[in-house]
Amino acid sequence: QVQLVESGGGLVQAGGSLRLSCAASGRTLSNYAMGWFRQAPGKEREFVAAISWSGGNTYYADSVKGRFTISRDNAKNTVYLQMNSLKPEDTADYFCAARWRLRVGASDEAHEYDYWGQGTQVTVSS
Repeated sequence: QVQLVESGGGLVQAGGSLRLSCAASGRTLSNYAMGWFRQAPGKEREFVAAISWSGGNTYYADSVKGRFTISRDNAKNTVYLQMNSLKPEDTADYFCAARWRLRVGASDEAHEYDYWGQGTQVTVSS
């Protein structure tokens, strides 16, 4: 079993930046792909970004490409989402997720992920 805990959310003005962290406990993340998803009020959960187990491959939703960067520090058992040039439409609860299949590639499909954090709220004001 692995526990994921997100942090770093908050209220920021449009154009600002936030860095989300996803810390894992219970198991090491180093051999598993990780993803970030978000869910705005009244909307379905959507893919934001994903990173391969090695960190060598990253994937982004078109809506965040060029503004968000996903990274991982396997020594710290933590995955990050750097969010720049934030827009009001980025307002959502952000969730990290672990795809618990050994050294399998990342995915943009939520159902491919096995463990989820509780989420951290991001609010971008205009």
